[in-house]
Amino acid sequence: MIIKFHELNNFNKKDINYYLFYGYNSGLIEETINKNFRTLFSKNIINYDEAEILNNVNEFKEKIFNKSFFDNDKLIIIKRASNKILPIIEELSGKSLEDIKIIIKAEMLEKKSKLRNFFEYRKDMAITAFYEDNHQTLSLIIQNHLKNAKINLSNEIINLIIRRSKGDRINALNEIQKITSFSKSKNNITLKDVFKLTNLAENYNISELVDQNLLKNKKKTIEILNENNLDSDENILILRSFLNKLIKLKKLKVLLKKNNNIDKVLSSFKPPIFWKDKEIIKQQLNSFTSNQIKTLIHRVNNSELIIKKNNQVSNHIINNFILERFNN
Repeated sequence: MIIKFHELNNFNKKDINYYLFYGYNSGLIEETINKNFRTLFSKNIINYDEAEILNNVNEFKEKIFNKSFFDNDKLIIIKRASNKILPIIEELSGKSLEDIKIIIKAEMLEKKSKLRNFFEYRKDMAITAFYEDNHQTLSLIIQNHLKNAKINLSNEIINLIIRRSKGDRINALNEIQKITSFSKSKNNITLKDVFKLTNLAENYNISELVDQNLLKNKKKTIEILNENNLDSDENILILRSFLNKLIKLKKLKVLLKKNNNIDKVLSSFKPPIFWKDKEIIKQQLNSFTSNQIKTLIHRVNNSELIIKKNNQVSNHIINNFILERFNN
């Protein structure tokens, strides 16, 4: 049955053993699990990735049906689920599992998804969609935390935090935690302070810079560059991020020659590609040929060598490397 997000807090969970939480808002899914389930099961929580279960189906089922494995109530969380897990859930649903609760976490599921339909039409199962946070919801989350921490920030600063969090409440709360710690040594926090606190030292900001550059998004790339004062160490991190992403694109290009179904290639890629990155990677694959990717990898390696020998001009080198994407 379909349970809307706002109904979960007051929903009677005693009669439901199977939950499917799906959607783009992974931060809200995790927050919901922590609030409504983890506190009830303490240490009796077992985490699985779908791939682990599919690779050892018999072992998984043996543990489920082995009563000694469940001396106390247990919570099983299955991450990165897809339709492939459905046959196992169908089999388990026919058994009595009174002392077990299973939560399945999935990316956005289409209406025709077999897994989604199975949960929607079963009265003994619950399915909830988790949609992305918008500017309003993130603003409320930030303001509530600031109020509890007794910190006053201008709307301009709050908007900066929202922009830096990229629609993810986990990122937003991470930034608030940094600001809360900083407030213990300074009462009046300025926009300049927040710019420094939320600088490119965070890996997800470096990743965004690289992603936007490989998407050939000139406006966003320049905006990120202008917001930050980079040093030689951060420039090396940026190049390493370029290298990792380019190597991944190179491997994907090879796989796409064998299987032209891009969705299947992305879903089966190891290590798994996070759902938020799939559309970005699709666009990047369309933007570069295999030869262009190989050339870029060569350029990254050469740029790193030059920076290590000439730290004093590292910013000039990295800026030229990044901006050359817009000269072609």
